[in-house]
Amino acid sequence: MNHIDPSVQLDDSVQIGHFTVIEDGAQIGKNVKIGNRVTIHSGTVIGDETTIDDGAVLGKGPKPGKTSTVKLDKTIPPLLIGSGVTIGANCVIYRGATIGNDTLIADLASVRENVKIADFVIVGRGVTVENHVTIGTRTKIQSNSYITAYTDLEDHVFIAPCVTTTNDNYMGRTEERFDKIKGATVKRGARVGGASIILPGITIEEETFVAAGALVTKNTEPKTVVKGIPAKFTKKVDERELL
Repeated sequence: MNHIDPSVQLDDSVQIGHFTVIEDGAQIGKNVKIGNRVTIHSGTVIGDETTIDDGAVLGKGPKPGKTSTVKLDKTIPPLLIGSGVTIGANCVIYRGATIGNDTLIADLASVRENVKIADFVIVGRGVTVENHVTIGTRTKIQSNSYITAYTDLEDHVFIAPCVTTTNDNYMGRTEERFDKIKGATVKRGARVGGASIILPGITIEEETFVAAGALVTKNTEPKTVVKGIPAKFTKKVDERELL
């Protein structure tokens, strides 16, 4: 048995599984497919031709812990999901996020509030996207990567599995850290290899290639290959590999 609030805007073409809850004010587009045990919180907007797999939670309101440094706006807008989107099983996407058209959020991924994801993006299985993150068109983030708060990924960026971004050089101590928290800026066409770690505030320039397992401690130069611990310049990116 499903629970659908009478105020929900629901087209007749929508398919809904079992034990799903859709709260007040939600708007569901045409030809949307909603699986079993899905929760769609109040005000969430879902575009046409979108698929939502079993167990997904959409539009969840953030609730920081008592010792958290996260500051919330008094009013957080509803979750907005575009057309042709696929939301995997057991994903959690928070209120205040915007998901562009034809994007994939794979199974078990988490997307926090104040996140903007553009069109044709892939967010892989088990990826965590924290708050205040922007992700550009046709960017790919592969399984189990961690995108920390205040990170910017531009268009056509490739993030390999298990990449870790960081944003706090003080690791939670001293008041000085608050105005210096900043994640990475990964510019257009850059590629970051598996299990790499990017330190706070680092800029990965356009078309940089970060080799697997690198520890990036300094800003890179455009169209260069960096590798090692710490990562250092190795060579220029082959012209054939550039966008």
